[in-house]
Amino acid sequence: MLEEYQSVFLGLWLVLATIIVQAMVAIRVHRRQKGGYNVGIIKPELGQSSIVFRAHRTFQNSLENITPLMGMAIIATLSGYSSTKLTVVVWVYAIARIVHMVLYYKIATDKNPSPRSIFWAIGFLTNLYLMIDLGIHLIL
Repeated sequence: MLEEYQSVFLGLWLVLATIIVQAMVAIRVHRRQKGGYNVGIIKPELGQSSIVFRAHRTFQNSLENITPLMGMAIIATLSGYSSTKLTVVVWVYAIARIVHMVLYYKIATDKNPSPRSIFWAIGFLTNLYLMIDLGIHLIL
């Protein structure tokens, strides 16, 4: 049964691996910041112009957004939800989150929406789609 979800598992692995890379980037830039390093403390005066701020926010944003996807992917797999649909959702989400990460590292702006907002929205909409479609699957 689980063999049909192999590409889903690979996509989920990619999402989790991306978050681990984000943690490593955040740790590295935080430790190299000028003006002192305090474990676990991001200086409140930092803003979008700081890579320390952007790396931290990228990592935090990923942590905030992974919970619904992982939970629903587990429920979907255990309930026999379409492996094809779940594969598409997970891979669209994974790619959107990687593009979001790269843009968040590169674009220092307070402007909203920014190009990174588009890819955040794609990830959010994949979660929303899965929530609704999985709910229908579970009810019927």
